[in-house]
Amino acid sequence: MPSLNDLAAERTDLGPADLEWLHRLVADWQLLADLSFADLLLWLPARDGSGFWAGAQMRPTTGPTVYYDDRVGTFLPGGRRPQVDDAYARARICRERDPEWRDDLPIREETIPVVHQARVIAVISRHTNLAAARTPSRLELTYLQTAGDLARMIAEGSFPFADETVGGRAAPRVGDGLVRLDATGVVTYASPNAVSAYRRIGLAADLVGQRLGELTASLAPSVEPVEEGLARALVRAGPRTLDVGSSGVVLTLRSIPLLVAGQRIGTVVLLRDVSEIRRRERELVTKDATIREIHHRVKNNLATVAALLRLQARRLDEPHARAALDEAVRRVATIATVHETLAMATQDRVCFDEIADRLLDTLVDVAAGATSLQVRRIGSVGEVPAEVATPLAMALSELAQNAVEHGLVGGVGSVTVQVSRTAGPRTGTERLVVDVVDDGRGLPPEFDLTGSARLGLQIVRSLVEIELGGRLTLSSADGRGTRATIEVEIGV
Repeated sequence: MPSLNDLAAERTDLGPADLEWLHRLVADWQLLADLSFADLLLWLPARDGSGFWAGAQMRPTTGPTVYYDDRVGTFLPGGRRPQVDDAYARARICRERDPEWRDDLPIREETIPVVHQARVIAVISRHTNLAAARTPSRLELTYLQTAGDLARMIAEGSFPFADETVGGRAAPRVGDGLVRLDATGVVTYASPNAVSAYRRIGLAADLVGQRLGELTASLAPSVEPVEEGLARALVRAGPRTLDVGSSGVVLTLRSIPLLVAGQRIGTVVLLRDVSEIRRRERELVTKDATIREIHHRVKNNLATVAALLRLQARRLDEPHARAALDEAVRRVATIATVHETLAMATQDRVCFDEIADRLLDTLVDVAAGATSLQVRRIGSVGEVPAEVATPLAMALSELAQNAVEHGLVGGVGSVTVQVSRTAGPRTGTERLVVDVVDDGRGLPPEFDLTGSARLGLQIVRSLVEIELGGRLTLSSADGRGTRATIEVEIGV
């Protein structure tokens, strides 16, 4: 099924600003479908003027659908549906046509011009199943009245709102609760769900006849400064979404001004009880903070361990023993660097480039006596899962340190870390290749990675092959020097 972007680019002359307006409309037109009890189709004018292309479709959640099949991507020739042509050509809402019968069901069609910057850029057709119509109640009449107001705003170019961001899993919808206000902010209608939600925050009287902003502020004193903003929003032109709460109950309120010719005639407020959602979000925030604190404490503990090892190394006279403790200090410091980065991360993934650069800078500091040493990184590792960061960092540190100590003569030369990241062999994975290349003396002729007794290489092999499930290879670099290659598959 083609997307709205695909159809607009291939079939129409709509510009980027027009397309952005349509995206805003489609992001919020579930509201119109639910208030209308009707299916909606968005028709885009064809580039050659021969008709219209269906660019988007929406079904109501408050009533039965008319279209069980998907209509996006279908073509409507000019003249086939006169109301669509008329709405586009004359920039007016059309609803004069008699109902038509489809699959033994009477269907009423209405069309709404979509106006942006004083131009009609598309048409919405609204299709209502009249066989499912119920005896009008106050709720249905209020829904339909509000739908008519929104349709006029679309035809005038004042809806959707250019400065409002809608959506999200906690966004209130029509069925969650609806309150209609007059131009002064007084409640003229409240749905049963809306009344029930206000009962949960302490409402004892009826909502109708109350000034909603002042009432909400009195019921939710813990967020009174925010509610003063809501009270102002209910009598001004701009939309607003915010949370109010009392006694552990949290409501999300979204106020939508209803405008005719730029003048406010009222407001519709959608509301939803999001207490459980906000409770879970607070738990996640607390969990994330706890995990970051744990990483911070681990880093501090590792720093203490490293300091003790340094202290012990200074008391040793045996050079080999001192060198072994210095190696242990470096490895502990590498792990501490990863935990320090994780302590500052807000997700379970970490930017590895920062870790790699810090490790390479440390390598230069340790080899401070080698004034001709050059270390650099080419390419970006990007973000990796937290469980990959520690073994990858230790492997990189060992290989870079090994290149300086055993590859370069007297610490003179260069070490380059080359990184590439491509699509992995399995869906949802990427193939990460890290090459550590030096221009030193190269590998001895008899070198065998599997039989090497060097502790550093044994550590790297264990990290790469066992913990990361990857592969480690050592080979001669082009011309001179050594190339150590780590290949691993990571999730994206």
